[in-house]
Amino acid sequence: MVEAVRDAGVVVTGAGGGIGAALARRFATEGARVVVNDLDAAKAGSVAAEIGGIAVPGDASAVVDAARDALGGTVDVYCANAGVAFEDAGAGTALDERAWALSWDVNVMAHVRAAHALLPGWLERGAGRFVSTVSAAGLLTMIGAPSYAVTKHGALAFAEWLSLTYRHRGVKVHAICPQGVRTDMLAATGSAGDLVLQPTAIEPEDVADALFRGIEDDRFLILPHPEVAEFHQARAAAPDRWLSGMNHIQRKWEAAR
Repeated sequence: MVEAVRDAGVVVTGAGGGIGAALARRFATEGARVVVNDLDAAKAGSVAAEIGGIAVPGDASAVVDAARDALGGTVDVYCANAGVAFEDAGAGTALDERAWALSWDVNVMAHVRAAHALLPGWLERGAGRFVSTVSAAGLLTMIGAPSYAVTKHGALAFAEWLSLTYRHRGVKVHAICPQGVRTDMLAATGSAGDLVLQPTAIEPEDVADALFRGIEDDRFLILPHPEVAEFHQARAAAPDRWLSGMNHIQRKWEAAR
């Protein structure tokens, strides 16, 4: 058991399946009281029933008040896990602006709104934990998915800002940055995901395991795929060489379509 989460009031957004459901199950196993949030009320209810949690379906951007009520007044841990991804089969910037707007709203602004609602209570108590499901795309990038890559960079930047601004006041922040995970979202990345992510894809439970190791070690950056650290270092040390390598993958993807 991880003492940091025993009896904690936990909210997991996008928890009807995939990484979110795995996180909800793991928090429940560790003795937390878990609110399961998802746009799909049936899926949220199913996972909540399985783990003895509380289903609070609806938009992740507006779940904090209802979750707080469901947990008896206090949210100790908030997992900003809900996300959207789109494959752009065109020139890379041709995605419909509605897809860009939705990506920005779900992948970034939902995190901002949740933090805005949670921070006053956390700062008053001197304790709180914000878990952001980002993606390796937030550290690196992703071919064929411009709105996903860009907004995941934004999600990581916001998590970094939260950590550097409030860590001395008791707020702990974790950014989870996996590569491929066997979920419906991986399927949504289409042929680009098949090329780049599928070969090393892991299970959602592996992501939950990585998060709990990070909680025990009090680490900000959670890398379920350890090789992402090497890719990130290479990107920073030699950006042109790294971009050339990514462009090689881009051309390989274009040739295969």
